[in-house]
Amino acid sequence: MPISQIFVNLPVTDIEQSKAFYQTLGFSINPQFSDEQSAYVVVSDSIVLQLATREKFKGFTNREIPGSGGVILALAVESRTAVDRLADTALLSGGAPTKETTDLGWLYNRGFADPDGHSFEAVHLDFAALGSA
Repeated sequence: MPISQIFVNLPVTDIEQSKAFYQTLGFSINPQFSDEQSAYVVVSDSIVLQLATREKFKGFTNREIPGSGGVILALAVESRTAVDRLADTALLSGGAPTKETTDLGWLYNRGFADPDGHSFEAVHLDFAALGSA
């Protein structure tokens, strides 16, 4: 069964702050599926973040609303420069660092959290360099 898209639902405290943060990272908001309590954030053709206020998020599940940091979403980008650009932009836009930079030669990444503490990593993988490592 092929999967065509991934929708990641994230509870947020301030929907406008969250929208601004993700737009600063270069992601777009689809207004057709957004309102004053939620935002449909298009990361790529196959990845969407569905942000919802904590109150609205309660309607998505009968379980406790999770805290942040339980999942790390790794976003693969085309270069080391793109890793630095994405992480630096996140940090300048209200995000926080979550770890030191990792540089294994073939893998380069930096971690950051959004304003609600949801963890991300910008990562570049160079599989050609893996063979020579």
